[in-house]
Amino acid sequence: MFIRVCMAKLHRLTVTQADLNYVGSITIDQELLEKSGIKPFQYVNITNLSNGMFWQTYVMAGKKGNGDVCLNGPPARHFQPGDKIIVLAEAWLEPSEMEELNPVVVFVDEKNKITDIKKHKAIPLPEK
Repeated sequence: MFIRVCMAKLHRLTVTQADLNYVGSITIDQELLEKSGIKPFQYVNITNLSNGMFWQTYVMAGKKGNGDVCLNGPPARHFQPGDKIIVLAEAWLEPSEMEELNPVVVFVDEKNKITDIKKHKAIPLPEK
C-alpha cells in the first residue's frame, strides 16, 4: 500500500503570466524547483488564494532566477497575473518510508525570490 504525501510546498507564489494558448502545465523558475526538490514533469496541486480554485498539472522548469510562475493552457482561465498561489508537490510512499520524509516549504517575497526554506520531519506511523 502506498500513502499519498506532500513532499514540498511553494508558499504564496505570485503568478507572473497566464498563457491560454500554450500546451498545459505550470512553468516555475528553476531555482524554486531546485530548492524545493520538485522535478520537471512532476505532478503538483495548485491552489489559488485569490479565488479558491484548485488545479492539478505537471511542472515545466522556467529560466533560473527570474521568478517566473506561468499557468499554461486551461488553468490560464482561473489563474491570472498577480494571483497568490500555493504549489503542493506529491509523492507516493510505502508506510515504512514515512520516517525518511522531510517535506520542504519554500517561502517567497512578492517577486518570487526565496526568503526562507523550512524542512520538516514527518511523524512516523504507529506500528501495529
